[in-house]
Amino acid sequence: MTIDTIINLSQHPIADKAFAAQCAATLDQTGVLVLPDFIQPAALADIHAESLAKQGQAYFCAQNHSVYLTPHNPDYADDHPANRQVTSSKGCICDDEVGANSALRTLYDAHVFRDFVAATTGQAALHPYADPLSSINIHYAKRGQELGWHFDNSSFAITLLIQKPDAGSAFEYIKALRDADAGEMNFDGVADLLDGKVQPDVLTMDPGTLVLFRGRNAIHRVSPNESDKTRMLAVLAYNAEAGVALSESARMTFYGRLS
Repeated sequence: MTIDTIINLSQHPIADKAFAAQCAATLDQTGVLVLPDFIQPAALADIHAESLAKQGQAYFCAQNHSVYLTPHNPDYADDHPANRQVTSSKGCICDDEVGANSALRTLYDAHVFRDFVAATTGQAALHPYADPLSSINIHYAKRGQELGWHFDNSSFAITLLIQKPDAGSAFEYIKALRDADAGEMNFDGVADLLDGKVQPDVLTMDPGTLVLFRGRNAIHRVSPNESDKTRMLAVLAYNAEAGVALSESARMTFYGRLS
């Protein structure tokens, strides 16, 4: 597969600097960039077939965690926003299980795509993870499974929706709910969200949509899948520096293995 058979370049001319600049402006202003029909239909069908075939290999787990993804803080009560627990449950296959000829791998490795992501996110360069598991992941959410409210540790995330369930699995978020760099955690705002006093924005998307999302200061979740159709999502992860690996503890938590 060549990149022009994977990306819908007529709608998303990612090599064009003006297009990349427009995408960067949207991401900076709104915290999210949604590119519908980013993947060509035939390539999306191949990615879907690969994801479906490998679903049986996925490592499924459920974890309780705080929205800040931090350990229990003894300075606060258990019901304080810093310590309140939410649940994330999903299945995952890792980079080493994605085929060498997969359209996902061709997309991930393509210099034109990587340069576009770097330009859009304001990075000088992007590099794959040094460990063998973390660069490309495919996530699966069956009925009842969800991604609990949280802030990301990374500055941005790249996702590609592969299969959309018939109900539920809504991507919900509130932009700029905290300022991590300034150390402002906005516990009151988080409490209002967890208590249902404020309503988040909802991002709608269809299979083949590529999303770049700044989740470090935007709290977000994927609501429980309310259907028997599994939600399938590819996550493409890069680093601003070469040689970075996901920690062993994180790999064991998310993948159930180190290599």
